[in-house]
Amino acid sequence: MSETTDQAATTYDTFNDGYDDRDDLLQPPLQYRFDGPDDAPVLVLGPALGATWHMWDRQLPMLSGDWRVLRYELPGHGGAPADPAYSVDDLARRLLAVLDDEGIDSFGYAGCGLGAAIGARLALLRPDRVAALALVSAAARYATADGWRQRGVLVRANGLDRTAHTTPERWFTEAFLATQPAITEWAVQMVRSTDAACYVAACEALAAFDIRDAVGSITVPTLVVVGVDDTETPPADARLLVAGIPDARLAVVPATGHLAPVEEPAAVGDLLARHFRAAWADHTPAPLPFAPAPPPVAPRMPGPAAPPAGPDHYAEGLRVRRELTGDAEVEAALARAEGFGSAFDTFATRYAWGEVWGRPGLDRRTRSVITLTALTALGQLGELAEQTRAALRNGLTPAEIEEALLHTAVYCGLPAARAAIDAARAVVAEETGSGTP
Repeated sequence: MSETTDQAATTYDTFNDGYDDRDDLLQPPLQYRFDGPDDAPVLVLGPALGATWHMWDRQLPMLSGDWRVLRYELPGHGGAPADPAYSVDDLARRLLAVLDDEGIDSFGYAGCGLGAAIGARLALLRPDRVAALALVSAAARYATADGWRQRGVLVRANGLDRTAHTTPERWFTEAFLATQPAITEWAVQMVRSTDAACYVAACEALAAFDIRDAVGSITVPTLVVVGVDDTETPPADARLLVAGIPDARLAVVPATGHLAPVEEPAAVGDLLARHFRAAWADHTPAPLPFAPAPPPVAPRMPGPAAPPAGPDHYAEGLRVRRELTGDAEVEAALARAEGFGSAFDTFATRYAWGEVWGRPGLDRRTRSVITLTALTALGQLGELAEQTRAALRNGLTPAEIEEALLHTAVYCGLPAARAAIDAARAVVAEETGSGTP
């Protein structure tokens, strides 16, 4: 069996660990609806982060005549149940549970933004079920993990109002914003009505999403659609997908931004209709990526057992450190530690971030409160600033951080707590965009 098939078999088994066709009730529900003939082949449409299934409304006349169109809501979007999903695979499992309940085995899939990420994972993990794929405004990795976590911090600290008002600038071109005030306001209200905890969880899912090393294993017929003026997932991202996915096709929509199905509904609808019509005509479900049974091997006398490989605590520590303090902070620290002091930095990354922060006994929020208290008592204000950034990314709000530091004043003294407040204030202002500290 080829290396690619080996990888597909591994990812399939991982995806289905603890999941079978009757475990659907374990999955938090997705809200969904059908349009089109009951006996037609199924086409699933996945929405972007912050958008609802209504972003596909104007494609329905072009698709629902030949297809049974299934549209679903992301958790906490459009009034859907607010059950946060912290990974793209979790969202894919929830969608598969819906399809299983409806008795749908094979389907086409088109998604935009986060919806495209879900479709790409489905094509990698269940190629036996995805007949054809369209990735709209998509990427193998969306911007940077640090950027998504920063957005989550902003929403957790300030709510969705500020994010809602800036979203149209990310979604649409300037010309569209100038001529379509009603749709611009619709976009603002759509994001504003999203559950904030679910939005933050989706940011975490996109921060962790990275299929750059796996796109070559997507074997289903794939169309990649991008707006030429998309600044969120620019045409360069689309070209990388097309270069990596075997036989994928690229369609660039002129004068269009990120939410292409809304800005250019007719062009996107026509592209999808043509792609799925052609792909479904040629569709033969791919076999499940199971490896053939290995040939029998002659028994060998057992030798001394090799010691099991231990976890790489340094790599885990570096990962946790990047998640909590940001790529820029870590790169700067590593640069400072080159040469003299590098052994200490390696030790601290391995032991503190990799072993202690990675222990299961306490959640990260609790560890952040303990850490801020200890650093206040010790007067370690430089380290406290870094840990304030980590606390925000661990889910503490600015108000909770202030409350924790106020509490330390009773036991560590007012001067220590005041200095800690001053050190934390600058980081909170920087991370939450709340202005000059």
